[in-house]
Amino acid sequence: MSKPKSPNILIVMPDQMRGDCLSLERHPAVMTPNIDSLGGSGAHFTRAYSTCPSCIPARRAMMTGQFPETNGVVGYKDGIPIESKTMPQYLADAGYATAITGRTMHQSPADEPYGFEQRRLGSTYIQDDEYARMLDEAVPELGGIRGIGCAFNGWQAKPWPLDEYLHPTNWTVQQSRKVIAEHDDDRPLFLINSFYAPHPPLIPPSFYMERYLRMDLPSPAIGDWASPPPNDGIGMGVESARVHLRGEALLSAQAGYFGLINHIDDQMTWLLPEFRNLSRRNGRPWLILLTSDHGEMLGDHYYFRKCEPYEGSARVPFLIQGSPELEFSRGLHCSQPVCLEDILPTLLDSAGIDIPDDIDGQSLLPVLRGDEVEIRPQLHCEHSRCYSIEQAFQSLTDGHMKYIWRTHTGYEELFDIDNDPSELTNLATDTSHSEELARWQGLLADRLKQRSLQPPGDSTVRRQ
Repeated sequence: MSKPKSPNILIVMPDQMRGDCLSLERHPAVMTPNIDSLGGSGAHFTRAYSTCPSCIPARRAMMTGQFPETNGVVGYKDGIPIESKTMPQYLADAGYATAITGRTMHQSPADEPYGFEQRRLGSTYIQDDEYARMLDEAVPELGGIRGIGCAFNGWQAKPWPLDEYLHPTNWTVQQSRKVIAEHDDDRPLFLINSFYAPHPPLIPPSFYMERYLRMDLPSPAIGDWASPPPNDGIGMGVESARVHLRGEALLSAQAGYFGLINHIDDQMTWLLPEFRNLSRRNGRPWLILLTSDHGEMLGDHYYFRKCEPYEGSARVPFLIQGSPELEFSRGLHCSQPVCLEDILPTLLDSAGIDIPDDIDGQSLLPVLRGDEVEIRPQLHCEHSRCYSIEQAFQSLTDGHMKYIWRTHTGYEELFDIDNDPSELTNLATDTSHSEELARWQGLLADRLKQRSLQPPGDSTVRRQ
């Protein structure tokens, strides 16, 4: 019997997209029918997390299949070359044509391709990449994206003021469609379509922003443990991680964020079938995966942006669909904790490539094919001090409970995310849960004893 052909692989990766912002997750406002179909006809992992919910460490973890403590980046820290082999390098060595469009994977140095044969880059915030040059040529009087007047990490929002085809989301999909149309050799294709949206600036085309401005949007989740920022956030600027958004500021930020997600989904109308048609033309199986590097707090618990252990920041969408030849289960919902590090071994396994020993992630192929196996008992997440010391944390979850330890103060949180997915009630302060709290303290203490890279602060869990 001849060896099965390796599948064409497409990764669709929005930036800073919350795991709950899918109509598949019963979100009360966001419409994502195209993205939903990946999970509806494939697999939807409802407890997928970024083990270090910040752009650089999250993307490095995905690229290497290694946990932050293994790859050496446990918080926002730029300029560090990737020492281990990367996802596109593994696949290129196995005979794949490799390409990325849109936002970079934060690799350093910027001109090192790390296995990507083609790079059609448009990271929105970078002033001299292909997208920026196209925009400058098309609208020289704008002065680049900065001319729109929205911050790259803030809650300001306004409609995109130009023709929609000039939007970075449209441009990224256009480049992916060109890669697909021009792929005419015998090699399997590995393509990452990497969006900057819904990361700020919150600048969806006007149709999408107006759609959500008309809606009755959900209020942010505010836990009984949460406290507003000093001076209620007034005077802290639009890029502050601590906010108290309400009224017009909240409505426009939500409409901008949800509108960018809806815009991405509509662009999938063309990208997904064209990728599948390529696979049919060259007689290959295909695999499509959609995820994000981290989420967005969007006002929950008086936070904005990322770098927090809470569901809004740490949980990401994680949908996988495969052609019939791959024998994936249809309509699979998995609530076991998975992470970005699991993507690389899953792709290698699906392509019949041996998984190296230095990869920390787990192949999800058995789960995708319907086997009842435990992926891991708990998932460890962390973030070191970078933007501020308050963001340093250690966390564990089994997909049902979540334990958080703030390394700079010893403050603890315990949430029942099955029954309290918005994390409104901190069970760590409830004496009736003392035994459960002690169990999670012990699990984290055991986890940290095994570290080769010590976190900031104490190396053992402080008991209260």
